[in-house]
Amino acid sequence: MTEDTFAFIIHPVTIKKDVARKFPLAARIFSEGQINFLSRFFPPIYISEVTGVKSAATGKELRGWLLACPFTPPTMMSVPVEVAYNKIVACGKMAEKLGAKMLGLGAYTSVVGDGGKTIADRLDIAVTNGDSYTVTMAVDALREAARVMDIEMQESTVAVVGSTGTIGSTCAQMLARDSARLTLVGRRLDALETVREKCEGRGAQIFTSTSMDDIYAADLILTVTSALHSVIEPRHLKPGAVVCDVARPRDVSWRVAQERDDVLVIEGGMVEIPGENADFHFNFGFPPKRAFACMAETMALALESRYEDYTIGKEISIEQAQEIGGIATRHGFKLAGFRTFEKPVTDEQIAVVREKAAQNRKMWTPKRI
Repeated sequence: MTEDTFAFIIHPVTIKKDVARKFPLAARIFSEGQINFLSRFFPPIYISEVTGVKSAATGKELRGWLLACPFTPPTMMSVPVEVAYNKIVACGKMAEKLGAKMLGLGAYTSVVGDGGKTIADRLDIAVTNGDSYTVTMAVDALREAARVMDIEMQESTVAVVGSTGTIGSTCAQMLARDSARLTLVGRRLDALETVREKCEGRGAQIFTSTSMDDIYAADLILTVTSALHSVIEPRHLKPGAVVCDVARPRDVSWRVAQERDDVLVIEGGMVEIPGENADFHFNFGFPPKRAFACMAETMALALESRYEDYTIGKEISIEQAQEIGGIATRHGFKLAGFRTFEKPVTDEQIAVVREKAAQNRKMWTPKRI
């Protein structure tokens, strides 16, 4: 039996904090601006070996590696796309030498350029950007959050911020089946109209907007932009609203956590990894045996021995999101509870949010602020 192997590329997103996870001295010495500049000159970095991931269906164990592309988000988005490609391909070549058969692109390495197509063309191993399972787990997380907050999705208003992006568009199409009203928020009206057409006829009334103020009426919000800074502030949310933030860096401002104890903000797509002894041997900000959905997609495909390019490009079908959801479930991956601003969400916190929301709704009026 051949060994199933994978590699996954990460990079610093919350810049000082993430650099400190591997290079604490450098994070203390250099400013964020200096790290952004210097990141252009560093080679790919070996982070750790991943061990103990084990399929619940077959009992097969998986071997893998975490690698780092040193570019920060501002660097990734400002350098010529060919420069970014070359750095990511160099990470892929390192993965090939380690023996990986499946390569996952994390965070902005999956966003830059054409969503992984060029990267896949330049490597000899299979590539996925992990967005299909990210879609599945984001929608599942929002559904579960609605349940614990006693929000009836079929009667609710849902907003998708960043709905013209790869992940946002497919999430919107899936959520159009679950909601009464769906507001698509993006920067360009022409792109929003394209997504609207894909969502029409699935059950929900569809609205489009280029203004963040229009999410104020939403009961449930899924946000997944590629913005470098937060886009959702306390004033944008009504009492009792639920926000599933899939973006990295976050779309939801820290001020929401500080000022709004009547809303529930959760991070989208935290996944429990199968295998009693699963260990990443590196702290990337999640608890043990937890991973981002894009990481989990890479591992699930390797456990399936599905060594072919999977999610690449800027289009994801609902069928593909459902397929990877089925593959991942079969091997034992599942939604791993809620986190908010890197901390677990407890039942007690949810109860407080519900109580505060009930109080504050007495003063709330359903109009744009």
